[in-house]
Amino acid sequence: MHQYRQVIIRMRLGDSDRAIARTGLMGRNKAKQVRQIAEQKGWLDPEQSPPELASLTSVFALPSPTNATASKLEPYKQEVKKWREQGIQGTTIHQALVRKYQYEGSYSSVRRYLQSLANSAANPTCILDCEPGDSAQVDFGKGPLITDVFTGELISTWIFVMVLSWSRHQYAEIVPDQSVATWLGCHRRAFQAFNGVPIRVVIDNPKCAITKACYYDPQAQRAYAECAEGFGFLISPCPVRDPQKKGRVESAVKYVKNHFVPLREFRSLTDANRQLKEWVSSTAGNRRHGTTHEQPLTRFSDVEQYVLKPLPERPPELACWAKVKLHGDCHVHYEKCRYSAPWQWIHKTLWLRATPTLVQLFLKHELVASHPRLKKPGQRSTLQEHLPPAAQAYNMRDPQWCLTQAEAIGHHCQQVIQQLFVDKVLDNLRAAQGILRLQQSYSRQRLEAACERALRFNNIRYQAIKSILHQGLDQERLRCQQQLKTGPLQQSKTEPLIAGVFH
Repeated sequence: MHQYRQVIIRMRLGDSDRAIARTGLMGRNKAKQVRQIAEQKGWLDPEQSPPELASLTSVFALPSPTNATASKLEPYKQEVKKWREQGIQGTTIHQALVRKYQYEGSYSSVRRYLQSLANSAANPTCILDCEPGDSAQVDFGKGPLITDVFTGELISTWIFVMVLSWSRHQYAEIVPDQSVATWLGCHRRAFQAFNGVPIRVVIDNPKCAITKACYYDPQAQRAYAECAEGFGFLISPCPVRDPQKKGRVESAVKYVKNHFVPLREFRSLTDANRQLKEWVSSTAGNRRHGTTHEQPLTRFSDVEQYVLKPLPERPPELACWAKVKLHGDCHVHYEKCRYSAPWQWIHKTLWLRATPTLVQLFLKHELVASHPRLKKPGQRSTLQEHLPPAAQAYNMRDPQWCLTQAEAIGHHCQQVIQQLFVDKVLDNLRAAQGILRLQQSYSRQRLEAACERALRFNNIRYQAIKSILHQGLDQERLRCQQQLKTGPLQQSKTEPLIAGVFH
């Protein structure tokens, strides 16, 4: 339409059709047709103003072709649109059309229609401005595979990046995982590198930070919430599947992956982080940023560094929290190690708080157990008071304890216990404990007499000694000794002395 307007203006100035054709704006025949229409509309009258583009559009706009061939995809467009909204790929859609409807069109028709849908979908965005010290954005990116030259271990890594939103100055670190402990440690080291804390930390919804991703009511990890409270920043998670809300760190991660990682050799994880730290403070920090057109390190050192919140005088203790279940063996499992808790809470869910040096177990808000942190997988930390009474008694009444108790009872009892422990086939600790426990039902004197009788008949098993006491055979010897002092014994009185106890 702009071209038509230029032609009409030249006609108003007196240019002929031939002169207009020489300018290249329009051919002579076409100019002749335009002149006829302009005269009919009165656009060549010098007393009137030139026509507006809208008026020219209503006259010269090309009508849509009526004889265009209908696309073979036309009957299925609504279904194709529905499939696209479900995230199904174009090739799969084309195969489904052929299989279900014997579609004869090409895949190109399907691809062009999908492109038209993508182009027609309006997705406007806006720039999120922020003040110095207002926020930092955090994200993980896939890192390089590092072969440790000392151990030969192949390490799969991730790149942690924190970017200050205003200055674009960043902290980056290569880490082996995305665990809660790694996440918290990277935050601490980033704040120490900046020597300050921003007001907000904008994050995605990683499991190490957010336990429940929600647009309105996200739930933060208990450990991350304690970290935020200790350092004094607000956790600001993005909506689900909306990474544009933290586009600055998305770009920073790509920048590290595309400019630092390629064509570099790393001897170990420590060596990789040393190189990355030097690169951030030199190349990345002194580059001219494409958006701010300033050096990120200069913007940070001149302005933003002074408006960050100061680090706390006492750095918070970074602890990981986890829900654990107390198993029937009175232990919970955490990172391939086991820690005991009171047996009364078996099958209950406890909260476990783990620091680099300490593991604590809580029932709701009550501390029920505390252990030193174990490092080697398979290790176990057990406190005797956490075990049930029977187990405590068994563990406390070891062979040495049994021998001491037997010595206090008498010589024969001590001999019985000693013979039990010299057995090379059976572990007779429970038998020894059971024999010593008989003094609670009978007396020490009777137990000593029963042990003497058992030794005489060479039957020192627990059941034999218990049967002697139950039948009162230990007392026959005592009565016999009393009768010897007073007079001879009758045969009927001495017959029980001949009987032994055999089982």
